[in-house]
Amino acid sequence: MAPFSMIKNKLLSQILCVVIYIISFYVAFILTPESIESIWLKILIWHLYATLFIYIGSVILNNSSLYDPFWSVAPVPIVIYLAVKSDNSITLDLLVLFPIIFWAARLTRNWIISWRGFEHEDFRYIDLKNTNRLNAEFRNFFGIHLFPTLIVNFCLYPLIFIFSNNATVTPFLYLASLFTFMSVLLETVADEQMWDFRKDPLNKGKTMKYKLWKYSRHPNYLGEIGFWFGIYFMGISSGLAPLWIILCPLSMLALFVFASCPMMDNRSLENRSDYKEYMEKTSQLLLLPPKS
Repeated sequence: MAPFSMIKNKLLSQILCVVIYIISFYVAFILTPESIESIWLKILIWHLYATLFIYIGSVILNNSSLYDPFWSVAPVPIVIYLAVKSDNSITLDLLVLFPIIFWAARLTRNWIISWRGFEHEDFRYIDLKNTNRLNAEFRNFFGIHLFPTLIVNFCLYPLIFIFSNNATVTPFLYLASLFTFMSVLLETVADEQMWDFRKDPLNKGKTMKYKLWKYSRHPNYLGEIGFWFGIYFMGISSGLAPLWIILCPLSMLALFVFASCPMMDNRSLENRSDYKEYMEKTSQLLLLPPKS
């Protein structure tokens, strides 16, 4: 058993997590060679080094949920670094930074509220590691840590074009920033509705199928996908981005459609007797009227 596996206090777990993250990001930044000319290659190496340190921490703690906040925390220093390195106007920087920081704050708040500490590990991680030791560690590093880092890094790539020194504020950037903000707002409202539903002990074992959840099984995921398309829209608003970067948000869409949504649906089918009927009548992602 790992020496830190007995850390069960929520506050102590969160403090330890914050300390590990600060050290990981700082040391990763120091280790990233300054001589690298490509700013995005530098960011990628920084991102990968930080992921490696978080992975080492999760092995020591015997809990891969240490990686959970990385999804929302890592983009913040990246976008701030890009903004500092560019000579863009403050208006442009704020239009890009505001919805991203709002998104990061929302997800981090969710983590603070819902994470129970190192006594808990995400069921998806447990399922992935439910095999022999060597295969489990392979999945732990590549599946739980490295792959999400790479896809987040890839989906942030459109920002390199809006933070280019040739980019200017356009009406399309205002619309893209608003779209990104509204997508995060959709996630936030969906989460709040779900939390209110779960607070009622009478709803234990029942399916949330009211309000936004009446029209989509995963309205929070719809908002998350919208956020990453918003990143893409902000990138192409510069007029400098190549056509192929549409692959960035499409890869995130594929992740949710073919992995995250099915995993959550399967878990709900196992735990809720009324979910099968709800699943048959309700759209997976898009907000659509339920089937009669």
